[in-house]
Amino acid sequence: MPVASEFETAPVRVDSGVAEGDRITPYYDPMIAKLIVHGTSRAAALARLSSALADTRIAGLTTNLAFLGALTRNESFARGDVDTGLIARDLASLAGETAPPEDAVALAAIAALGLLETGGDLEPFERLRGWRLWSDARQYALLEQHGERLERRVVAHGPGRYLVEGGSEPRELAVARGPEGSVRIVRGGHTARAHVAVAGDAVTVFMEGAAHAFILPDQLAGEAEDGQGGDTLISPMPGLVKVVTARAGDTVSRGDPLLVVEAMKMEHTLAAPRDGTVAEVLVGVGDQVEDGALLLRLEREAPASTGPA
Repeated sequence: MPVASEFETAPVRVDSGVAEGDRITPYYDPMIAKLIVHGTSRAAALARLSSALADTRIAGLTTNLAFLGALTRNESFARGDVDTGLIARDLASLAGETAPPEDAVALAAIAALGLLETGGDLEPFERLRGWRLWSDARQYALLEQHGERLERRVVAHGPGRYLVEGGSEPRELAVARGPEGSVRIVRGGHTARAHVAVAGDAVTVFMEGAAHAFILPDQLAGEAEDGQGGDTLISPMPGLVKVVTARAGDTVSRGDPLLVVEAMKMEHTLAAPRDGTVAEVLVGVGDQVEDGALLLRLEREAPASTGPA
């Protein structure tokens, strides 16, 4: 996206003082950038803002991009009918989590297996990822999103052609990698475009104006001890602890709200990752916490007995 210092040179402006590798501290509002637009009318400016947000790609951080995009599509906001109760009234549509499209999951599975890593610096046989002499190659990808594990089987039919199974229905995809993480997907005669970012144990797929982030869990390690789906709660972003409802010794069920962290004037409720007993609460109301800070720990589950050999 172009960055302009004056509106006269571009209709979209991005102001940011953050570069890759910088640390976002919890001591100020964790703003990393401002996206500013203008137009001849509110409707024109709003349409430009919605398009610019859809073109913004940020991976590796928890951001409010999805919320802002939903806000630009909110009818009350579009009319200018705005008050302090707008977010509370329309919270379900503004901040509700939706399941990722199956094409995004399929693309994440292909990327997780390294099948998009093609380029001129690879050896000739490395460019034929997934190729086998006697039969199609079958590989398994394990993804995790919002504590839910998604397993997909990827069958390579040739360079850039895959069958992905495990979702609602099998999907035949033709995938072509472009520059800067861009990907062209052809399925059933329909062409779509996306961007993919792979960093460490995470894959983010940007598709249709939304970012779909997936964790790549260690398939040999079982449940991660430091993740949202295991024995602990961690802070998803820098912020201020506003509410703590859990105490050591409490029995909780998966999904019970335990803490509330405020960031950018928005409150984020953190729920119990599983049924269990609270072992310790490591923060209190008023504490400033950093992204990734350990907030609460559940007692470890006793291993299941396998019975006599």
